[in-house]
Amino acid sequence: MDYKRLFDILENQSTEKGDFPFLSTKITTPEGKIWKTYTFKDTQQYANRITQLLMNLGIKRDDKIALIANNRPEWNFVDLGCLQLGAVDVPMYPTIAEKDYEFIFNDAGIKYAFVGDEAIYKKVLPLVGRVSSLKGIYTFDKIEGANNLEESLPTAVDLAAITASKAQVNEDDLATIIYTSGTTGNPKGVMLTHKNIVSNITSVKEVTPFMAGAKSLSFLPLCHSFERLSYYAYLSKGIHIHYAENLETIAENLKEVRPYCFTTVPRLLEKVYERIMERGNALEGFKRKLFFWSIDLGLKYELGKDLGGWYKFKLGIARKLVFSKWLEALGGEVQFIVTGAAPMQPRLIKLFSAAGVIVLEGYGLTETSPVLCANRIEEKDRAIGTVGMPIPHVTIKLADDGEILAKGPNIMKGYYNRPDLTAEVIDAEGWFHTGDIGEWVDGKFLKITDRKKELFKTSGGKYIAPQVIENKMKESRYIEQIMVVGESERFVSALIVPSFMNLKDWAKENGVTLTDNKQVVDNSKIKDLINSEIDRLNKDFGKWEQIKKFTLLSDEWTIEGGELTPTLKLKRKAVMERNKKYVEEMYRNAAEIMH
Repeated sequence: MDYKRLFDILENQSTEKGDFPFLSTKITTPEGKIWKTYTFKDTQQYANRITQLLMNLGIKRDDKIALIANNRPEWNFVDLGCLQLGAVDVPMYPTIAEKDYEFIFNDAGIKYAFVGDEAIYKKVLPLVGRVSSLKGIYTFDKIEGANNLEESLPTAVDLAAITASKAQVNEDDLATIIYTSGTTGNPKGVMLTHKNIVSNITSVKEVTPFMAGAKSLSFLPLCHSFERLSYYAYLSKGIHIHYAENLETIAENLKEVRPYCFTTVPRLLEKVYERIMERGNALEGFKRKLFFWSIDLGLKYELGKDLGGWYKFKLGIARKLVFSKWLEALGGEVQFIVTGAAPMQPRLIKLFSAAGVIVLEGYGLTETSPVLCANRIEEKDRAIGTVGMPIPHVTIKLADDGEILAKGPNIMKGYYNRPDLTAEVIDAEGWFHTGDIGEWVDGKFLKITDRKKELFKTSGGKYIAPQVIENKMKESRYIEQIMVVGESERFVSALIVPSFMNLKDWAKENGVTLTDNKQVVDNSKIKDLINSEIDRLNKDFGKWEQIKKFTLLSDEWTIEGGELTPTLKLKRKAVMERNKKYVEEMYRNAAEIMH
């Protein structure tokens, strides 16, 4: 079907596949937790009731509605119900601070808020009265004193009025405003039209082998443009979405759902790998030797290259005896995984590929609806360490300084209330300036080398691209998180959160007693081990780029701790501020360089 507005997709699926399952979520019953499923027809009916409720509340086209909840079907119902009316939904992370909610509510002029649970409700409730436009809040969970959505929905709808409201919405109308989390300053509201997002769905479908009736597990936040685009793509292909209960139950939910595909961010795949390595380290004797033989074999894997009959024979053994368990851990039926939002370690993609798990790394921004580039299923159309080729209908070019510029129907309308910021990123010829630095590999694959704003100069005038160095260093199984520092200094240093799990295994094997994280980071043998890892990986860089000093930190960087954005990107300023004393210490006596 040739659709132009997002709600056209649901209307088509409701007509063509009305009784097919679309959304499933875990609910608690007296007998225990079970999956509750909504069909395409159910979803259309709920969307209509939301539209009717909004009409009854006096909401009109272009009015702004806040949507704040963890992934659950009600999120989709409210989203689609808003779109049918021509109202603009403004999704937000459930984890952000009350002051951020207040800024966004005021900036967007939110009329009503739809929130998931009591924790979110308590953060939003104080805004009633403080935000002049806000008229009320509806909750998905039943909360004493709050307007519950299910109880507030009209049982009867005026289909003629809903049809008339849908007819007034055109493809160039605003569908949503997504506020980027940002690492500094106030969030910016990215305005995306129906055409922006629909064009991106069309392009993504052309390069991704989605299969009607297949199952997917969803756990990335729906308020993020990557997962939201995925949900619309699943809707358009008739894929059955299952919402994970939470991040801690993903492993269990993968085994229950046995998905055909899912989207993720590198950090979560790294966690899967770490759990696998933990089990491998616990093995003994022949099983242990077999496990690490398979890992070594996997690291020799090359996409699209024939490594000979002997290698194929050995890989077949490794896949049957070891890597099959990796597949089983992902549900047993995964055909491909799409990852984005941050760079993926090349060695991990190589290992997953050797195991028979296709990991497709892509690239995009909220401002581009979001996908710009993606690796493809065919090995000849994949390149490890790159974000793949531009998707259809999108044009990419590199500026003289290497900045990635993009043009296409998916480029945002602009930043809400900020024409000045819009003019900074979209030039007179319509090119969107991403702020990322890149290069072409083999003339067709795009490789991201760094963020333009994150590049810094040493006191010797040499440019340093921290992400490139950080990604390389994370190839060490003993380095969990890392931030490269050294702006205006004589040399490059690093703050490192080590892999405590792998280091404790190493310590056990080497007769070193460690009881807590503090002992790990203070241990001289551990420091020597990390030092040798850095020396090994430093060889890929020029002398001015090599890490000369490092500090080990005992606490992991988290979203809750304020060091990571909700999409798990490093908040460099926050990390720097919190570890200022360690950075100053590393440079206090620049003549004493550790290695």
